[in-house]
Amino acid sequence: MKRVLIILLALAAAQVQAQDLAHYKRVVKELSSARYQGRGYARGGANKAGYYLEKEFRKAGVDEVTLQPFTIDINTFNGKMQMWADGRKLKPGVDFSMREYSPGVHGVFPVYHVDTLNFNAEKMREDLAKPEYANCLVCCDFWFSYKRREAFGPLQKAGSSNAGLLQTWTSPIKFYKAYGHRVVEKPIVWVTPEAIRGVKSVRLDVDNEFLKGCEIFNVIAKVEGESHDSCYVFTAHYDHLGNLGRNVYYAGANDNASGTAAIVTLAAYFAKHKPAYDMYFIAFSGEDANLRGSEFYAEHPLAPLNQIKYLFNLDMIGDNNPVQYCEVSDEGLRGYKLFEAINGEAHYFKSLNRGPLAGNSDHYPFAQRHVPCIFLENQEGDAFPYYHTIFDTWKNAVFDSYEPVFKLVADFVGRY
Repeated sequence: MKRVLIILLALAAAQVQAQDLAHYKRVVKELSSARYQGRGYARGGANKAGYYLEKEFRKAGVDEVTLQPFTIDINTFNGKMQMWADGRKLKPGVDFSMREYSPGVHGVFPVYHVDTLNFNAEKMREDLAKPEYANCLVCCDFWFSYKRREAFGPLQKAGSSNAGLLQTWTSPIKFYKAYGHRVVEKPIVWVTPEAIRGVKSVRLDVDNEFLKGCEIFNVIAKVEGESHDSCYVFTAHYDHLGNLGRNVYYAGANDNASGTAAIVTLAAYFAKHKPAYDMYFIAFSGEDANLRGSEFYAEHPLAPLNQIKYLFNLDMIGDNNPVQYCEVSDEGLRGYKLFEAINGEAHYFKSLNRGPLAGNSDHYPFAQRHVPCIFLENQEGDAFPYYHTIFDTWKNAVFDSYEPVFKLVADFVGRY
């Protein structure tokens, strides 16, 4: 009888674990579906996702859900998105993409290929003054031009004779960021080396739309604890890159449906297991617009920031690297020692790799305000190369790191 009871308990535990994983996968699949068009701003995909998350938190059994509105200015690409190289039509999101702050561009342009092996800035300026390169697109490897900004920076200004820049980036081509809170003078197109190699002429038909005062919101769920003088905070951004033209969108399964789904399941867990302290689960919008949602919340918190015992920011945890990357605020270092100890005991990950604190995700506005916090991102696994590409989809989603992250965080809360 005792053996049967042990087996039944083990089966029940396994069933709960499987149900959590099933819930997690269901949220990731929904958020990365075409319904939300990459959870961007131009077609309202981010806000549609936010309303979905509001319902999910309520179904999870939390005590309160608050929508915190704010506005952003953002450049978007929601219209025409076409490019031809010597008459060959290129695929948006596969062969080319736009820099986030680029204006639209329409016309046919000669291509000037920079000689990177024998580069001479003066020679390049002389070449660009020739009639055959009037109103041309200057083509060069991104990193090469980045390291020589003094030579290439002027080519992005209105006074230069070239029409814009073609910057090569290896496949899969990225939409680098969505930080386009401004529009620069000249278009900048990212293109794969294979698509542009030897090309003499390019035709572009690209629309941009600058949204001023775009209304978006954070979704904040609360689970009340036994004590209200302190709290834990769990964050993840639910917005993503949105569209690249009318027919292409960035699904963002790993970035960051993975982290968003994790805080939904954590909310469900703590709603069923009343915690010692209040718990806040914050799904931020505007992260891909330069951390605007987390910055707004840090300036307008629902609970005083000095009451936060610890904040966990989950961003791109959907991968399979056995080494877990993290960043920790100065005030969070004491907690990090416990993180390492718990992981060493339970072997959730082979090890934790702590990198330098950077303004790369939503923990940063809190770290700047002296909140104890940790950022968890599972880098360099099979899903990581798809970061900010159209291939970060449900089909390519990886789920290995979800359960170890969930258990590591839950164990930490129970012992801190």
